[in-house]
Order: sequence, then structure tokens, then C-alpha cells
Amino acid sequence: MIDARNLSKRYGSRTVVSGLSLHVEIGDVLGFIGPNGAGKTTTMKMLSGVMPPYAGTVSIGGINIAENPCAAKALIGFLPENAPLHPAMTVQAFLNYTARLRGFSAKEAARLVMRAAERCAIREVLGQEIESLSKGYKRRVCLAQSILHSPKALIMDEPTDGLDPNQKRQIRSLISSLREDTAIIISTHILEEVDAVCSRVLLLCKGRKLFDGSEPEFAQLASSQGLDLAGLFEKMTRQEGGELIC
Repeated sequence: MIDARNLSKRYGSRTVVSGLSLHVEIGDVLGFIGPNGAGKTTTMKMLSGVMPPYAGTVSIGGINIAENPCAAKALIGFLPENAPLHPAMTVQAFLNYTARLRGFSAKEAARLVMRAAERCAIREVLGQEIESLSKGYKRRVCLAQSILHSPKALIMDEPTDGLDPNQKRQIRSLISSLREDTAIIISTHILEEVDAVCSRVLLLCKGRKLFDGSEPEFAQLASSQGLDLAGLFEKMTRQEGGELIC
């Protein structure tokens, strides 16, 4: 469903992502991890069509996103790291606006808004202006807009950022329920999240893959070295002598 081949991105003379390939099928939840500055957010912007790659290709459901962006993006739900919101709009008005932008009728948009609000536990704030919401509620509003149209490819950058422990459990449960008919990529710094919801792990450092495999394989690699996931993460992102690679 999500297929990226030899993705590269440069800013001037600085290479941020180099020759990165990945493939995510429906039913997969890929945990995309790496230190700050590893190139995760840049990669997710390229996968979602927000940013063009310097080199390489991205296909969503077999549709090349550069050649047919409208058709490819219709299959994508994207939750960016700092998702834009209209602070003066109510939550319901914003989500309805998002649904109408995607071409749904007024009647269908209203149905989709209520379904997304229920799934993201924001029904009680539908009538509130967005600027009055807490960070956690704002994050859930952003999540709701990303799943309104039942995307086949869901790309999320730090989906539980700013949420309290109860809210994190709710969102992880939602992600688990969505995977049945969705290919999901989650960028996260929370290794507990990888263990809780991810079926696969991709560790990125300086724009290059250090690990790409199943979550049990990643856990087994840590266990075989007498480490927890955090310890393995630290070890893999350090050079000999203790200096950080990233």
C-alpha cells in the first residue's frame, strides 16, 4: 500500500535522507524511530506528498504520488507533527470543513465528523472553539481529521504527543482497530508505543536505515544483548567511543 524506493532529500549541500526504501502493507503498523534530526519527519512529508523527494519515488496503492497526486493523496490520512488548526473555528466546523474539502456532501460530512469524533473521544468538545482546547484535545482533533475519510494509508508523526496516559491508551487502541484495513506508519520517540502497537520497526539515523524488521525481532535483538529497547536504541545510534552517530 505504501511503497517508497530510494528516497533522498537534500537541503543545499546537506543530505537529510539517503537512499531510503520501505514497504508497508495493509495490516502493518510500522514504528518509525530514530534520534532527533534522523530524517523521520522529512521522510513522512515525502511519503504523504507534502514535500517532493530530491530523488526516488513514492507510490500509494500502486499510484505514483508525483505523477497522480490527487488520486494518491485521496488514499492518505496524514497527521503531521505540528498540524495546522483554525483557532477561531469550533471543532465540529473544522472537521466538517475538512470533510467538505475532500469532496463529501454535507450529509455525508456530518456523518463522518460524528464517527471520527466518537473514535477520537472528542464529542464533548465539538461545539468549542479550537483555541480554547488543551494541547491533548487539539492533538485528538488533528487525529480526527486524518481518519475522517477512512484512508488506506495512515501516516502519523508523534500521534500521542501531549496526551495523558489515559488518552494514550485510547489512541493506541484506536490505532490497533484501524490496522485491519489500513497500512499505518507511526513516527515516535516513545519506545513503549512501539512495543504496544507496532508490528514492524524501522530505525533511522542520519537518513539511513539501521534496522528494518518485525517488532519481535527488534525485541529479540535487544534481549540477546541483555538490553531493553531503550538500551538497544542508544547502542545502535552511538559509535565506538560513545559519540552519537546522530
